[in-house]
Amino acid sequence: MEPDFPIDFIIPWVDGNDPAWQEEKSKYDIDSSGDHHEVRFRDWENLRFWFRCIETNASWVNKIHFITWGHLPKWLNIEHPKLNIVNHKDYIPSEYLPTFNSHTIELNMHRIPGLSEHFVYFNDDIFITNLVSKKDFFKKGLPCDTFALNCIFFGYDSVGHIHGSDIEIINKHFKKEILYKTNFCKYFSFQNGWKNVIRTLLLLKWPWFPGFYYQHLANSYDKSTLETVWQLEPEVLDETCRCRFRSDLNVNQWVFKFWQLVSGNFMPRSTSIGHCYHLKDSNYQRACMAIRNSQYKLLCLNDTNKTTEFGKKKEAVLETFKERYPYKSEFERNDFDYD
Repeated sequence: MEPDFPIDFIIPWVDGNDPAWQEEKSKYDIDSSGDHHEVRFRDWENLRFWFRCIETNASWVNKIHFITWGHLPKWLNIEHPKLNIVNHKDYIPSEYLPTFNSHTIELNMHRIPGLSEHFVYFNDDIFITNLVSKKDFFKKGLPCDTFALNCIFFGYDSVGHIHGSDIEIINKHFKKEILYKTNFCKYFSFQNGWKNVIRTLLLLKWPWFPGFYYQHLANSYDKSTLETVWQLEPEVLDETCRCRFRSDLNVNQWVFKFWQLVSGNFMPRSTSIGHCYHLKDSNYQRACMAIRNSQYKLLCLNDTNKTTEFGKKKEAVLETFKERYPYKSEFERNDFDYD
């Protein structure tokens, strides 16, 4: 049965071309060791298609909380009844502002006024490209997710250090051998995919959690999970939030995801629900085909520091979205002309 409770969506967005934002950011650029890469802020200009995908494929959503530094797309219909515009200062504690750190924006999501207990967090590069139901995100009152142990990759320009910081918190609060007995049926459910079951079996001998498989898609959360982690680890989360820019020493929203997994507060879900395309090579062509054919329910178009020919790939993605979703959604102003 479909969940009978409201489910909200959260999506953050930044206009990296906004002169006012650039001026504010420049005040903190000097002598900062954080992540200032262009990829963290550049705009693929495909946000309007994110909303078209939602209206077409997930019209049941309760509220969309649109997080912004203060700027808004000129085409956005801010009067839409399901749209809640959230400025950073509306929910992020003042001691962390201004922030250019996506982790700070994510770690404080539970503070958004009016946010429902059950919500799904999207990055602005994650799209719903086929029909989804509430059951794709929550079942039996629990968030849906895929469980699999994995080893952390500490490669150059990877997120391994952040992943490791998240896992440190998990191993501090949870005993692997106890949880395997409690959550055996979920951890080894073939809903996770047989390859993931094998991954978990191979790492079963380790006495601690070595890391988790991460699909880089939208994450389903209980707001109470975020509140619990903040209550138990306020110093660690506070330290991350005081970083103006991303740092390898940060934790991120994965700590909430992993917390739900190890505690058994989830229902197993197949990885076939979605796919992440890293647009650093010819993957963008396969990504465009997946959009055109509605191949997946969830699709991530992940920009990286290794993405080449940005303009060419951006144009290809935009043309594909225009072909697949040619009509304006009610989240767009009728009087706005894109041309």
